[in-house]
Amino acid sequence: MPILIKTAGWLGSFLAILALIIALLKQVIGFIGFLTMVIKIGIVLLFVLLFLGVALLAYKAWQSSKKDNG
Repeated sequence: MPILIKTAGWLGSFLAILALIIALLKQVIGFIGFLTMVIKIGIVLLFVLLFLGVALLAYKAWQSSKKDNG
């Protein structure tokens, strides 16, 4: 009987550690997914701001050339 309890205790602790490792890995994978989403959104916003900046510079250049000619 003591061997059975010892084995059950060892097996139970092993399964508990395995469950904790799986839970930790799920959290790490979720966090990495969140970080990649934040990076992707940041890159998209950066390109949108870049295009708006170029459009604003082009508009100002067009306005100044319009004033010089007119």
